[in-house]
Amino acid sequence: MDMSKHSCCTPATLRTSKAADSTVPKADTAPDIPVVTIPAGTALKGTDHPALPEDEEGPARKRPIKAFHMMQTTVTNAMFAAFVDDTGYRTEAEEYGWSFVFYRNISPDVPATQGAVGTTWWRKVDGADWRVINGPGSQGDWDADHPVTHVSWRDGRAFAAWAGGRLPTEAEWEHAARGGLGDVPFPWGTKEPDDTGHFPCNIWQGVFPDHNTAQDGYLTTAPARSFAPNGYGLFNMCGNVWEWTSEPMKLRSLSKAARERMRSLKGAKLLKGGSFLCHKSYCFRYRIPARTFTTPDTTTNHQGFRLVFDTV
Repeated sequence: MDMSKHSCCTPATLRTSKAADSTVPKADTAPDIPVVTIPAGTALKGTDHPALPEDEEGPARKRPIKAFHMMQTTVTNAMFAAFVDDTGYRTEAEEYGWSFVFYRNISPDVPATQGAVGTTWWRKVDGADWRVINGPGSQGDWDADHPVTHVSWRDGRAFAAWAGGRLPTEAEWEHAARGGLGDVPFPWGTKEPDDTGHFPCNIWQGVFPDHNTAQDGYLTTAPARSFAPNGYGLFNMCGNVWEWTSEPMKLRSLSKAARERMRSLKGAKLLKGGSFLCHKSYCFRYRIPARTFTTPDTTTNHQGFRLVFDTV
């Protein structure tokens, strides 16, 4: 098992999948999933003001986009529990028997753990999964209205098949996250969060990775429907949990460094939005154009997903 560093924001498991994407039937009765309609128009992907040019956040590119529906929130534990109850589905973390947990969140009942190369604050915790978020003994940390975590890209696709939706493209995700505001870095506009008084989303306050003051009210995930929604009525498009997209991570540059990086990205999937572990001093990726990536079977306690649905 290779757990080498693929991105500063997410570890990578490179586990050998026990099966291809599971075949999950569509639910007989449509699940109760609140959505909003994202209007058609010209989608803006990327930015002309990149903070991390090496991630190819820019330039801003325009493309036409059709209207679609998007979940107001990420998939919650309660929604995922309904899916599991209906289908008997087992996540990849459950199948493999372990998942990554940020070291300061690990249950005190968990014995010694193995760290990921290059990002040792990510620990391989046996028994951690979407029900047991911080490892054995942490069942009390599970909240029905919080985002489901410890879910892989394949788990997201399985839930989507059941719910009749799909994971969003990067362009759809950014178009929705901007809420009609154009080339802005955040769903609420241009004002950056800080450590002392402006808390529009759930990210890290303090000194990463050892001291989180939790001035925004949360050490880990916040309820999926928390903080103010953006102009389209979407909650937590930045911060809280990283969100899987449908797309592979791609770099367009033809530079030697980019080509070498692309080889390391083979099979990696793109995530958007940042998480409760982001801080400007370390991971300034809680911005709309920001990007990260990991292997499709990677699971952590700061990754989730939300779905989009095609309009009829």
